[in-house]
Formats: sequence, C-alpha cells, structure tokens
Amino acid sequence: MRKKVTKAIFPVAGMGTRFLPATKSVPKEIMTLVDRPLIQYAIDEARAAGIKEFIFVTSRGKGALEDYFDHSPTLEQELRKKGKDDLLDVLKSTNMESGAIAYIRQHKALGLGHAVWCARRLIANEPFAVILPDDVIASEKPCLQQMVEAYEETGGNMVAAMEVPEDKIKSYGVLDVKEDMGHMVSVNGMVEKPDPKVAPSNLAVIGRYILSPNVLSNLNKMKAGAGGEIQLTDAIASEIQQGNDVYGYRFRGQRFDCGSKSGFLQATVAFGLARDELRDDLLSYIQDVVNMGQAAE
Repeated sequence: MRKKVTKAIFPVAGMGTRFLPATKSVPKEIMTLVDRPLIQYAIDEARAAGIKEFIFVTSRGKGALEDYFDHSPTLEQELRKKGKDDLLDVLKSTNMESGAIAYIRQHKALGLGHAVWCARRLIANEPFAVILPDDVIASEKPCLQQMVEAYEETGGNMVAAMEVPEDKIKSYGVLDVKEDMGHMVSVNGMVEKPDPKVAPSNLAVIGRYILSPNVLSNLNKMKAGAGGEIQLTDAIASEIQQGNDVYGYRFRGQRFDCGSKSGFLQATVAFGLARDELRDDLLSYIQDVVNMGQAAE
C-alpha cells in the first residue's frame, strides 16, 4: 500500500534581497498579499492536501516566522473581550499545535537541493512534499491537493509544471517529456536553467513537488550544479537514471511569481479583486489610473 504524503518542507532561508529595504527586518515570507502573509497561503494549501507535519528550513533573521505561527494569548483575549469572533476565527488559521511544525537552519546558501537535504532526518523513509512560498497559485482546488490526488494513482516523483515563454526558459528547470498524457507527462529528463535554443521543451518546473525519499539519498551524492548550487532538479533527474518514475503535472490554476516585485504586485491585485469587500473600490481605482494614465508619484 502506497504511503500517504503527510510531510512538507518549506524552504524559507532566502534573504529576499529583491525586496530590500523591506526585508532588512521582515522575512519576505511574512510580506502580505492583501492581509495574509505569503507563508499563510502555502500553509493553507498544504493543509488542504492532507499535510500534517510542516518543516521549515530557515536561516538567521527568520524569527518572525516562528512568532507568526505561535499562539498569541494576549491578542486572543483582547479580541474575545471585544466580541470580535470573526477575527478570532482568522487567528485560528495561523496557529500551529505543538509538534506539528519544526524549524531547521540552513547555515550556508547552497541552493534548493541543499535546503531540502537539510530536512532529511525529519523525513526518514517517507514520501514528502516541497512547497516554495514564492510561487502562489490561485485555483479552485489547491495545487498540491491536485498533485496528491494524482500521486495516489501514479506513485514515483511528481513536479508541478506549466508552459512558459521562450525568453523565460533560462530561469527554470525544464522537462524533457517522454509521453504527454494531458494533465500529466512522464519525464525522460530534467535540465536546470537551459539555453532556450537547446531546451528540451518549454514545460517548466514550478515550486510544488512530491518526492520519494530516494531523492534525499541522491542529494547526499550531489555536487554543485547550475549557478554553483546543489540543484534539486539534478537529484530528481537521478531518479530517472535509476529507473524510477518522474511525472510533470500540469496544474489547474494561475501561478504568481511572488519572488519578483511585478509578480507580487500582480498577485496583490488579483487576490484583492477576488475579495467581495474590496473588488468595487479596487476596480474603480484601477480604471481611474488607466484612464488618467498615471499612478502615485
């Protein structure tokens, strides 16, 4: 019987330099889309997929992440006293029970593969998910839930995938497709940040993974790859060389790259327009800006 995916790794050790000076004192993952931090979107998606154990790979200066998921008795008491039950319900989604969440330090910035490898002792011999909070995906059914349901049929290893324009290919890991089955593709190989002229496809890996524990063994043997970092893509590609299955899953939803300023702003607008209480005012403002041809100076 195939083991269920109940553990997820969240690599959150990055310094967020593209968002300086804000990230000088605030972890990028705490920055908000409307009124929820990026990390909350990732946690909610993981919970919807059946994840029970949450493993954060952090670095120095990320203490605000730990505080965010802790209970706040003083705040809860004040809200209860004022009868603000709706806000109390909002707070409940940010609380983590003791033992459900773990924090591991990545002492050197050696890449995504190294960050995942840092959590190896907490994974043991179980399949696990990896969620990159920078990739926020708006969808009717959460992306990781879609993948878990597909994984229950296929096993192996699975990565979220989407087509990207040719000029963006060099920024992604790209799939060499063996067989295209619609929402799912089987994979011959994976190439990290290829030259678009020789890339095997335009089907790029997005920040959601379901991986076999074998990948951690592969990471034990990995040397620095593209960009001088230990690449998770290389460890997954090793699975294919060893005769194990790797699939790309074309998820249903809209992905926002919140690791970039433009992507973060696009997500803010999109999630704002999705909120009934904000839509009319925000849409009116956007229309005024478009009509006048200028925004804040």
